[in-house]
Amino acid sequence: MPQVLEFRLPDLGEGLTEAEIVRWLVEVGDVVAIDQPVVEVETAKAMVEVPCPYGGVVTARFGDEGAELPVGAPLLTVAVGSPVESAAGGADADSGTEDSGSGNVLVGYGTGAPPVRRRRVRPEGLKAAVAVSVTSVEAAAQAPAPALVPVPDPAPGPVAVVSPLVRRLARQHDLDLRRLAGSGPDGLILRADVESAIRSAAEAPVPEPAASSSPAGERVALRGVRGAVADKLSRSRREIPDATCWVDADATALMAARAAMNGAAGAGAAKVSVLALLARICTAALARHPELNSTVDQEAREIVRLPQVHLGFAAQTDRGLVVPVVRDAHARTTESIGAEIARLTEAARTGTLKPAELTGGTFTLNNYGVFGVDGSTPIINHPEAAMLGVGRIVPKPWVYEGELAVRQVVQLSLTFDHRVCDGGTAGGFLRYVADCVEQPALLLRSV
Repeated sequence: MPQVLEFRLPDLGEGLTEAEIVRWLVEVGDVVAIDQPVVEVETAKAMVEVPCPYGGVVTARFGDEGAELPVGAPLLTVAVGSPVESAAGGADADSGTEDSGSGNVLVGYGTGAPPVRRRRVRPEGLKAAVAVSVTSVEAAAQAPAPALVPVPDPAPGPVAVVSPLVRRLARQHDLDLRRLAGSGPDGLILRADVESAIRSAAEAPVPEPAASSSPAGERVALRGVRGAVADKLSRSRREIPDATCWVDADATALMAARAAMNGAAGAGAAKVSVLALLARICTAALARHPELNSTVDQEAREIVRLPQVHLGFAAQTDRGLVVPVVRDAHARTTESIGAEIARLTEAARTGTLKPAELTGGTFTLNNYGVFGVDGSTPIINHPEAAMLGVGRIVPKPWVYEGELAVRQVVQLSLTFDHRVCDGGTAGGFLRYVADCVEQPALLLRSV
C-alpha cells in the first residue's frame, strides 16, 4: 500500500515567512522525481521554483494560483510506494524512490536526482493512493469543529500554542487564543482549531454598527514586494536618526565625458550609463569616507565599518520598488559596474532576480531623476548608513567662469545615519561627489 507524504512550503531563507503561488508546475496524477520543481512561488524578494523532496505520484495540491501561503503550510501530497510504481509503469526506477526524500529546499541544493519527463498516472492506477488521503480528509471533516470558549475575561497565563504560524494566523484575524479550546494533546491549540474559529466568526451574524470607524474605500493588501518595502522603510524610520544634506552641481563636464567614452567605444560596444558613472563616483567617495559604508549593531552599541562596497541601486518594476545589489563595486571599473547594472535591471524587469541579488547591500544609489523630479529626501535602506539621491539633469542658468551660462545642472542629496558620522563627514562625502560630477578628471586620482 502506498504511503502518502505531505510536502509543506519550506523556509525560503532571508527571513521570509510567506509566498504567493504563481504557477503550478505539476497536476494531480503527475509522476514527480525527487527534487523536481513542482511550483513557482513569489516572495517579497524574488520568484523561486520549489522542488519536492519526495518521488512518487501527486495526489493533491493545496492552494490556487494567486493564493498566499505561510511557511509551513501544506503544498501537495505525494504517494510513494510500490502500487504507485506499478501504476506509473516503473517510473520510480528512474526517479529513485528507494530513497523517498532528500530534504532539499531550493533548486541547486542537496541531492541531484536525474530529471524525468512529466508523466501522469491513469485515474484507475491512482485510486489506491488517493483513497488514503481522501479517507484522512473525510475523517477530519467529520470531526466536531472546535468552539470558542465563552469566557468573558480570559485568565492570565500561558496559552497552549506551540506553532508561531498559529499565533500569527490568530493575530491576523484578531482572534483571542485564550477563548479557544484546543483539540490537540493536553488542549494544544492547532492550526485547524484557529481556522475553524475563523470560519465560525465569519458565518456568525454581525450586528449593524451605529457608525463605522473604518474609512471607506478600496483596500489593497500590503504583501509581496510592497509589504516588504513597507516593513523595511518603517523600520528605517523607527531605528535610524537620519539627516539629509544636498547640493546643486554642474554636470555638463560629466555628460561630455560620457559622450566621449561612448563615442570612443565603437558602434557595437555597450554604452556607459549616467548611473554607472555615478556609481563609480560613489565608490571613490566611500574610499575617502568609509564611515558611510557601515552599519550599526544596536545590541552591541557598535558601528561596524564594512570592508567591501556592495552597491545597491533603486529600480522601479511592475512588482514595485526593488534594490538590486552590485557586489564588490569598489573593485570594478565603470564598464564592469555598468554591465552588472544592466544585467540586474533586466532581471528586475522580468522578475527573475534571485534573493541573494537583493540583499547584502552596504550603500544605495537612488536615481529618482528618471521620474522627472529635481530633489528628494530618500529614506535609508535599512540596515545601511546612507543613500545618495540624484535628481534629473536639466539645462539651467549657471554662473560658469564668472559669466551667466546655460549648463546641465543636477541636484544631489545625501541621507545619512547621524549615529555613524556627523555633518562634516556627510558634507565632505557629498562635496567630493559633486566635485567629481563637475570635474570627472578627479576620479583619475583614485584609480
